Amino acid sequence: MEKTVVEIAQEDEHKKLVDNLQNLIEKNYDAEEGYKKAMEKADNMELKKYLNNRAVLRNGFAQELSNTVLGLNETPKTSGSTTGVLHRTWMNLVDAFSSNSDEGILEECIRGEKASVEEYKEFLEDTRLPENITATVTNQMFKVEETLSEIKYLEDIV
Repeated sequence: MEKTVVEIAQEDEHKKLVDNLQNLIEKNYDAEEGYKKAMEKADNMELKKYLNNRAVLRNGFAQELSNTVLGLNETPKTSGSTTGVLHRTWMNLVDAFSSNSDEGILEECIRGEKASVEEYKEFLEDTRLPENITATVTNQMFKVEETLSEIKYLEDIV
């Protein structure tokens, strides 16, 4: 029995939604790993605690999105992307050449969080979403924006 045009369109929409959610899951795992790496390299103990909290937050985001994917009867990603590995390598270079490693770490965190906000915005613009998923993703994006503001403030006082 052949599928109707409507069924094909629904399957395509479902696939796009799941693929986009998977991408956000990977990006959150990437951010988690980036924060862990930054925490290892930071000198200031308070900054280390803050970076650890951000890693935990991003893992929570990934778990929340993973549960959403499971709710769509799909298997979620369980790790970050290749791009994330490259980003962490770049962070190593920034740290190695920075005269103030904490400041260099914060600059890289700002860059990463700006990219995250853009990814969330693109997701919300490019994907037709059920209301509950819109609320989850929007809430996460607002928390990333808050983190961005906090890191900019920390950079000014480091």
